[in-house]
Amino acid sequence: MKKAGILGGGQLGRMLLQEAANYPVETWVMENDPDCPAAHLCHHFIKGDIRNFDDVYNFGKLVDVLTIEIESVNVEALEKLESEGISIFPRPAALRIIKNKIRQKEFYQANEIPTSAFVTVQNKLELENHLSFLPAVQKLGEGGYDGKGVQLLHKPDELSMGFDSPSVLEKKVDIAKEIAIIIAISNKGDIALYPPVEMVFDPYLNLLDFQISPADIPEKLTWRIEAIALKLAKALNSPGLFAVELFIDQSGEVLVNETAPRVHNSGHHTIEAHFSSQYDMLWRILLNYPLGSTAAILPSSLVNLIGEKENAGEAVYEGIEEVLAMDEVYVHLYGKNQTKPGRKMGHITILGSDRHDLVRKAHQVKRMLKVISN
Repeated sequence: MKKAGILGGGQLGRMLLQEAANYPVETWVMENDPDCPAAHLCHHFIKGDIRNFDDVYNFGKLVDVLTIEIESVNVEALEKLESEGISIFPRPAALRIIKNKIRQKEFYQANEIPTSAFVTVQNKLELENHLSFLPAVQKLGEGGYDGKGVQLLHKPDELSMGFDSPSVLEKKVDIAKEIAIIIAISNKGDIALYPPVEMVFDPYLNLLDFQISPADIPEKLTWRIEAIALKLAKALNSPGLFAVELFIDQSGEVLVNETAPRVHNSGHHTIEAHFSSQYDMLWRILLNYPLGSTAAILPSSLVNLIGEKENAGEAVYEGIEEVLAMDEVYVHLYGKNQTKPGRKMGHITILGSDRHDLVRKAHQVKRMLKVISN
C-alpha cells in the first residue's frame, strides 16, 4: 500500500481524504493546527510548518508520494526530496513558478500564453512610476490567498492602499466573464480536461460567490480556453492537477489570470456533478491509475458558504435544515469550529438540467443559509 502525504490540512485536504477512502492508500497530513479540517480524516497527522525546510523534508521522507493543498510550502525541501526519489505532484519546478505571482506572469509572457499587460514593482514607492498603467490590480508576489494580497488601484490618490512588497501590477481587464478550467495530467502524459465553469465573484471580498457549470459560452471559446490550458500545462512540464482561471474580455479575447497547481474551489462541484471528481482524479494521478472521466452527470451550480460580516466566534449554520430539505442540493461543511467574516466554511452544490433553475436555486441557498457566530 502506497504512503501518500498531503502538505496542508485545510478543506481541500479534507475533501481529498474523503475520496482517499476508495483507494488502497495510507494517508499522512502535515499542518500546524491539530484541529484543522483534514486532521481527523488521515491515518497519520504530523504537526509541523509547511513553510519550514526541515519539517517538510522530514515529513516527505515518511511517504512514497507527496502533494500539496496550498502553494505556500517550502519548495527547496521538495526539490531535495525529489532528487532523492520521492514522487511529488506537482513537480517542485512547476510549483516554484506558480507560487510567486511575478514568476507566474513572466512564465506566461515567456511561453506566449495570453495574459493581461503587467509590470513588476518592488515596493509602494515604485507604484508612482506607473501612473499611466492605472487602473490596475496589484497582487503580492507571495503570500496572497482567497482574495487577500490583491488590491485594485483605480487612480493616483489610491496608491497609499498599495502593498509595500514585491508584487505584480496588472492592467485592469474589462471583464465580460470569468472562467476556470481544470486539467489533469498523468505521469504517463495522458491528459483530461473538465468542462469550463463560469465564476461570479463577490466584488467586496474578491472571493468566489457562486459558479455555473458548464460555462455559457460559444463552442469556439471553449476550444480556445482548452487550447490555452493545454499549452500552459505542457509548458509547466509536470503531472498533476491544475486549475486555470481566465478572463473573457468585452471584445471576446481570452486571457489567463492565474493558475493553481492543485485541487481548486472551482472544481468542488465535480464531487456530485461529474463521473470522476477532481479529488478522485488527483488520487488516480498520485497512485498511477488511469485518469477518470471528466464528463458531467448533470449541469450544476455551486455556492460558497462564507462567514457573515460582523460575526466571529463559534460557527452556527442558520437555515441548514431548510437547505438540506431541497432536492438535488448537497451541503459540504469544512469542519471549522470558528467562523469569521469572509472565511470559507463550506460549499453547496446544486444539480439540475435547467440553467435558470440552477441560478435561481443558488440565490435561494445564499439567502437561506448563513454562517453566523454563537
